[in-house]
Amino acid sequence: MKPILFHLATLLLAPLAALPAADTRTTPAKPNILWIVMDDVGAELPCYGKQPIQTPNIDRLVREGTRFDRAFLTASVCSPSRSAMITGMYQTSIGAHHHRSGHGTAKIHLPAGVEPVPAIFQRAGYFTSNGDYPAKAKRVGKTDYNFEWDAKIYDSSDWATRKPGQPFFAQIQLWGGKNRNDTGRWHREVAPKALGTLTKPEAVTLPPYYPRDPVFLEDWAQYLDCIRFCDLQVGEILRRLETESILDQTIIILMGDNGISQARGKQFLYDEGIRTPFIVRGPGIARGAVRGDLIEHIDMAATSLAWAGLPVPSWMQGRDIFAKDCQPREAVFAARDRCGETVDRIRSVRTEQFKYIRNFHPQRPLLQPNNYKDTKPFMPRLRELHAQGKLNPLQEEILFSPSRPAEELYDVRADPFETRNLAGDPKFRATLQTLRGRLDRWMVETHDGGPESEQVYDANVADELTNPANKGSKEAIMKNVELMKQWTRENK
Repeated sequence: MKPILFHLATLLLAPLAALPAADTRTTPAKPNILWIVMDDVGAELPCYGKQPIQTPNIDRLVREGTRFDRAFLTASVCSPSRSAMITGMYQTSIGAHHHRSGHGTAKIHLPAGVEPVPAIFQRAGYFTSNGDYPAKAKRVGKTDYNFEWDAKIYDSSDWATRKPGQPFFAQIQLWGGKNRNDTGRWHREVAPKALGTLTKPEAVTLPPYYPRDPVFLEDWAQYLDCIRFCDLQVGEILRRLETESILDQTIIILMGDNGISQARGKQFLYDEGIRTPFIVRGPGIARGAVRGDLIEHIDMAATSLAWAGLPVPSWMQGRDIFAKDCQPREAVFAARDRCGETVDRIRSVRTEQFKYIRNFHPQRPLLQPNNYKDTKPFMPRLRELHAQGKLNPLQEEILFSPSRPAEELYDVRADPFETRNLAGDPKFRATLQTLRGRLDRWMVETHDGGPESEQVYDANVADELTNPANKGSKEAIMKNVELMKQWTRENK
């Protein structure tokens, strides 16, 4: 394929609170380190703003640890996000930026010297594990890395089999928002038993660019129940650590891998897609602290190595955000590329106040055909409401304009839902130029990998079609592939 140029997740950002002193407990020389990763969960947690749900176990982590209010992902879909997470590198720097790439015949290899973080921990004597929760046949939990890697970097799916006294580096994967994808079965059968009462759709508050329609309200209510279920699982994990008398020897990070799977969330670079919860608890971590500095999810790789007393490799782009000499980030960056069969290329840079987005395919609509998204219940309904003329002007403009601006600029402090594009406003010309230049430099300095070739695209689509989840969607996927290629021929 020829190269072409082209919420609730954005709640009002809380002000930086006064930071309490660090935890006075002694940090173990080799603490256990546990990453709890929630799938398809953004910042719609009560600790980040008012919600019609309660999450007492996550709130406990907040009380006993440090909450980051401005934490962002470098990618808005799982496989690029997780590829970046596990290496501490921008996915665009390691060639892993196209969703679910490298699984077929077109393999991706990490740059020389770069390796997944578990391999570094393992060499240092740590027991490494990665498991889905609840465990699925004791197999290694979700990885979804786009590059070639050695399965031996994980000793097990659980830390239970480590040697006595051996420290562990563990990941626990929670299915999070994906629970609501199972044809409604989870919400009908599992959620009522686990949660008792379910969230009422009428209690939900939606971002202004979504219609207050029963399908959207029900979907968002189910999403909030998925978060409640995550909270129950976090409570079970904390109780296990307490039962094993290792809670106070373990540093925990709770985060998401991408934002809510909704029309303008997952797969896009608005805050609904890339803002993530990021909560840290453990020995040496300030209790009840709220930090407002900008961080990226790749920072937790470097931070975790530092906690273990291990040197942070020079190739790693993440930072130790708890280092005494850590320089706060002035900006955070993110990228979206091909998702499934749908070709796109978007880059963004976000400061505390402004978000700049560059669309490399501005002649294509925001909601391009995409089999993954179009099989969700909200997308057919959204397209139906559009066809019936039942969306308001803002919703029509945001979601159904036939093209996109090449550049978008938002004052995220004044406009947290990113609905007013300031890129053409003369009053913000200086800000636009500054962020445009900052993004240009980042792309050059980090060696942004750019678009796929047509041959690699074809290979990755062929692999997508082998996925059992796509068994009944082959015709729709191939129709979308032909549209992608047609638009490419038209330089669209």
